[in-house]
Amino acid sequence: MVGKIQKIKKEVSKVVVGQERMIDGMLIALLCDGHILIEGVPGLAKTTTVNALASSLGLGFKRVQFTPDLLPSDILGAEIYDPKSNSFKIKKGPIFTNLLLADEINRAPAKVQSALLEVMQEKQVTLGDATFKLDLPFFVMATQNPVEQEGVYQLPEAQLDRFMLKIVVDYNTKDEELEIARRISSGAFEKISAVIDASELEELKEAIKSVHIDEEVEKYIIELVSATRNPKEYGLEELQDYIQFGASPRVSIDMFKAVKAMAYLRAKEFVTPVDVAYVAKEVMRHRIVLSYEAEAEGITTDEIIQKVLETVAIP
Repeated sequence: MVGKIQKIKKEVSKVVVGQERMIDGMLIALLCDGHILIEGVPGLAKTTTVNALASSLGLGFKRVQFTPDLLPSDILGAEIYDPKSNSFKIKKGPIFTNLLLADEINRAPAKVQSALLEVMQEKQVTLGDATFKLDLPFFVMATQNPVEQEGVYQLPEAQLDRFMLKIVVDYNTKDEELEIARRISSGAFEKISAVIDASELEELKEAIKSVHIDEEVEKYIIELVSATRNPKEYGLEELQDYIQFGASPRVSIDMFKAVKAMAYLRAKEFVTPVDVAYVAKEVMRHRIVLSYEAEAEGITTDEIIQKVLETVAIP
């Protein structure tokens, strides 16, 4: 089964050079029925990677470019009046797919963000008096550009909490960038083939559930989450004024799922603290609310999580 993971990665690598962390994050969220938020400056292959992953899985894929004038009906669909039959009929929107790419999600206003909440959590859409269940798997991959300030909206905490992971994408290395430039200039990108289907994806999800996680590692995860809420109890008094709200209960749930998936991607049958450390920032960074003091001093959630990881005792 792990060989299928390698096949997916091999297909994605045909058009994406490097960015292993982003690819791992997408696979973890997909295999755990979660959603993923990807943040990075333009040109880091965020959209290309999502396209490649969708193609390698052979699943339905749609993309929505978020803009300030976007309406909920542009995503969900709407009731349309049909004069021929003198009745209303449902016109389904792009949300009715398996993999939805929400490009530049922070450009859409609050009414659009709230429309996504029911879909992301319940995997269903309400149009008029009717409620429609989405075909599974359903997976939202959202991107946001942290550079631009004009015409962007802060995502509400309730929605950020729906994302299992937030991946921050950095620049490629110089060698990787050289390889990218060579490939693009020579048109040397191969066509991506679908290497697994929906039933095989379900088999992978079931296999992850059997990955063993020791009780000590389980307690370690809970201690990490608790330390973001009550830093004084862990000798982290200096963080007390920087954290307004610690990690939500969903973090513990998602961390348990993510570490199992991470171990599986590494072809292991059990979870280690290394797996926990690898995914901790991705699972928590968007779910800790900083205080004004932290923002004024330029403290980031990643720095706080790193301090927690260095302080809480490893089993």
